[in-house]
Amino acid sequence: MDEIVVTEDLWRIYRIGSVDYPALRGVNMKIYDGEFVALVGPSGSGKSTLLHLIGGLDRPTKGKIMVEGVDLLSLGRNELAEYRNEKIGFVFQFFNLIPYLTAVENVELTMSICGLPPKIRRAKALRLLEAFGLSEMAYKKPTELSGGEQQRVAIARALANDPKLILADEPTGNIDSESARTVVEAFRRLVDDKGVSVIMVTHNLELTRACDRIIRIRDGRIIGVESSG
Repeated sequence: MDEIVVTEDLWRIYRIGSVDYPALRGVNMKIYDGEFVALVGPSGSGKSTLLHLIGGLDRPTKGKIMVEGVDLLSLGRNELAEYRNEKIGFVFQFFNLIPYLTAVENVELTMSICGLPPKIRRAKALRLLEAFGLSEMAYKKPTELSGGEQQRVAIARALANDPKLILADEPTGNIDSESARTVVEAFRRLVDDKGVSVIMVTHNLELTRACDRIIRIRDGRIIGVESSG
């Protein structure tokens, strides 16, 4: 299986005043193509920091991050923005949907930024919503949707530009348990049917049963890797 993400001796140190706070301490990790991985650990262990570095939202203090063979540290600001738009789908705990846009308009947003023609992006957005059982919700605004429905809209939006890698930061942390299972099952289908890779930060160990591997993080270090299922 090909590697899609490789980190080598990855450090992220935050300086507050004259004090250094290491969020990551020499992380070495490999994620493979078409793999569903859970990052598990207590609050403050470095899970979200690691996700943000892989997504190009932050820069490491030292070390290396390779995604599909590209060294992220070699990319400039504009190249990183292009990388995020074309290669990565982000899913966050708090959905981040635009409240005055309908579900289909929210899904279209990334495609609009990339310059896709309106008819093409509308058709694709509707197909994505249909795939997540949201056809009847396409023209409703986020306030008219349940938490689980909003999160599925957010996943559909993350897939709009056909990314190879989905980064999900506590995607079930703000929804009920039944909706959480639906969201994780949606990720599982993406991995199995589309060959997408998913890295999911979660505190919910029950949900890790759908994953291929669990990577445990504590105090900025990987302390264990195990198969799931």
